[in-house]
Amino acid sequence: MQIHRAGSRPSQGPNPDYFTGTVRFDPVISAPAPARVNALTVTFEPGARTAWHTHPFGQTLIVTAGKGRAGRRGGPVQEIFPGDVVWFDPGEEHWHGAAPDCAMTHIAIQEKDGDSAADWLEKVADADYSATPG
Repeated sequence: MQIHRAGSRPSQGPNPDYFTGTVRFDPVISAPAPARVNALTVTFEPGARTAWHTHPFGQTLIVTAGKGRAGRRGGPVQEIFPGDVVWFDPGEEHWHGAAPDCAMTHIAIQEKDGDSAADWLEKVADADYSATPG
């Protein structure tokens, strides 16, 4: 059994190649093999967002604070709010982040394929991010 106390692990900044704006990661769990679960709390300042990416086993987001946006390739931008649970299918190209005028925090849960939990693509264009939510 392992117990990690809240605040016992430092916050981290993400790789800037995969994010736009100010984003902070706070680790929740990165289970040792053979388990594959990985979860972190992610806080996005207004306008901040991920790049396009996929997850080999899919991803669940649980929005805990603020107001956000999420999109999938070829689909409309969706607003997301505290209490929303968002699922992205394995291999589905998507992005997520804060609304233009409000920060957003979510818990991101995904499984790792070896050392990786995501395959990163290009950054989301401002025009795509700013599209009217559908």
